[in-house]
Amino acid sequence: MSRRWIQNPNRCSDEYLDGIEDFIEFAHRQNPGATRIRCPCRRCNNTLWETIENVGFHLVRNGMIETYSIWNLHGEQLDHASSSNATRMDSVEPIVDPNDQVMDIIEDVFPFASININNEREDDVPTPIDSAEFEQYEKLLKNANQELYPGCESFSVLTAIVELMHGKIKYRMSNLCFDYFLGVFKRMLPTDNCLPKDHKQAQKVLNGLGLGYEKIHACKNNCMLFYKEHETLDTCLICNESRFKMTSQNRTIKIPQKVMRYLPLKPRLQRLYMSTHTATDMRWHKEKRVDDDVMRYPADGEAWKEFDRTFPEFAADPRNVRLGLATDGFNPYGVLNQHHSTWPIFVFPYNLPHWKCMKKEYMMMTVLITEDPGRSIDVYLRPLVDKLKDLWTNSVRTYDKSIRKMFTLRAAIMWIVNDFPAYAMVSGWSTKGYMACPVCKEDVTSGWHAGKVCYLGHRRWLPWDHEWREKDKEFDGNTERRLRPREWSGDEIVEQLNRLDFAPFGKIVSRTRPSTHMNWTHKPMFFELPYWSKLKLRHNLDVMHVEKNVFDTLVGTILDIEGKTKDTIKARLDLERMGIEGDYG
Repeated sequence: MSRRWIQNPNRCSDEYLDGIEDFIEFAHRQNPGATRIRCPCRRCNNTLWETIENVGFHLVRNGMIETYSIWNLHGEQLDHASSSNATRMDSVEPIVDPNDQVMDIIEDVFPFASININNEREDDVPTPIDSAEFEQYEKLLKNANQELYPGCESFSVLTAIVELMHGKIKYRMSNLCFDYFLGVFKRMLPTDNCLPKDHKQAQKVLNGLGLGYEKIHACKNNCMLFYKEHETLDTCLICNESRFKMTSQNRTIKIPQKVMRYLPLKPRLQRLYMSTHTATDMRWHKEKRVDDDVMRYPADGEAWKEFDRTFPEFAADPRNVRLGLATDGFNPYGVLNQHHSTWPIFVFPYNLPHWKCMKKEYMMMTVLITEDPGRSIDVYLRPLVDKLKDLWTNSVRTYDKSIRKMFTLRAAIMWIVNDFPAYAMVSGWSTKGYMACPVCKEDVTSGWHAGKVCYLGHRRWLPWDHEWREKDKEFDGNTERRLRPREWSGDEIVEQLNRLDFAPFGKIVSRTRPSTHMNWTHKPMFFELPYWSKLKLRHNLDVMHVEKNVFDTLVGTILDIEGKTKDTIKARLDLERMGIEGDYG
């Protein structure tokens, strides 16, 4: 029985649907009387049990694991010759020598170390390794080959550290807890073992694997970063606040007043192609995605297609990385400090399949801000935006492990995802007041109703001949004859912003916003990106917040839930004031 249908990217084709029927019949025949079987779809990954009907539905929706060509988990006999082709289940820990896994990690970090340059064409030769990197490589190899203790064949020093650090992160263990157990393990092992004594020492061993972070000092009042040409300054250029805290005279180490963490984006994107686990998947959006005019993935949307038409040179190479950016604040201390919020800024690669790109393993934190920056978030975005400009204009040479060749990597931010308050911070348009709508802008319909600013006029967006436009008593007492608000292009927004004079960033700078500024608070730094003004869609609202708020309001009002219903006395009085008649119950 041919099973080429498993590799067919079109899950609506007759070949694929017939193949699913063959699989269901085979599984039912091998498991007579069984009501549930393992589901081999890409999400369940043969680890979850579903009814036979649900398995068929999952295979159409998610697709079958491409490597599952021998159905050994559903009763098929596995002979010795074909056992090497059995499925690999990502969520089940395979029986693999951990020392071999660590060597694979080193090879991913230094893929060019084992390449014979004499046998490669000049275009395929990686960037030569410098002395510092070679020293790191030698240290890692030494620790990978050194026994944890004399006579230990199961674990090397590096393998033990990687396994322990993996467990620390997976189960969210604090540094103090990790130090305690590391000390216990060290006492359990023979006295001549080479296990590090604490978390700090373990980190030093793993430094050679890269993907670290940079500490960049910031002004106490969020005015500026002490970065690049301002790196040597001791006071802020805007508010004259000292860069360092006041300490005793005999203290030689200067303590900065505020520090942000920047995690470089370029090496993280390069690592996606240097690793055998992700290099092939980074082309999935172009080579394996089903393109049948059904919206399943961001690449099926009009914004993605418009970007491809505008920048065909970028779209020509599927390895160029499409990124999404998201940010929001949270309080890491729970109820201990209600006034504090930490703001991480994440990017995530849309090149990966949809069952991978939104998982935490592939979300890359690029900036960590230790307080609510407000509109001064652009100050902290400076290193990231500089790197994004470089990745678009100059690109970076990267080694593709899947084809073992170098290529030129470019990257672009497709859009930003956040909730409505964070929307104001990154877009530069305030989401408060009578002109809070960032789409309608100055043409918004708003008013004071039931003790708060409300935004009306939604019938303007309906087709011109829609029956609701003619109804008056059911809405605000008026028919709707107006056209929908105009849509501003990116170039028009930039032209408008360039005419406005904004106050400098910082806490101590306060200036009343002129009426000519409407709701603009600052010019967003993202407009420095050459492609940003050309994007069809620059900002997205987080679906979770929209769904929850709409659902809570609707259900709370229909069921008259106390504290959640919007049918209040103020609302009734407001309807009466607006002249809207009717039986309100």
